Amino acid sequence: MSKPTSIKTSEAVRDRLRALADERGTTITELLEELATRELTAAEREQRAIEAARELGIEYTEQVEQAGQDAWAKIRAHQGSAAA
Repeated sequence: MSKPTSIKTSEAVRDRLRALADERGTTITELLEELATRELTAAEREQRAIEAARELGIEYTEQVEQAGQDAWAKIRAHQGSAAA
């Protein structure tokens, strides 16, 4: 098991994390671990995009990369407006 540590955040964020953890029947620590392992780094996202393009028979060019980034930006914008 890893050594415990602290993360400084606002009370509002702490309260939201607690509410989310409670809804899932877990702890804040377990929730944070899940979130951290679920989210990809930029390098991981790019590698998956390259692999997906290869599977689709598409050459992964700067234009394809930009189109993908634009599409994800639109998706995130719609998710943000849905959460508001």
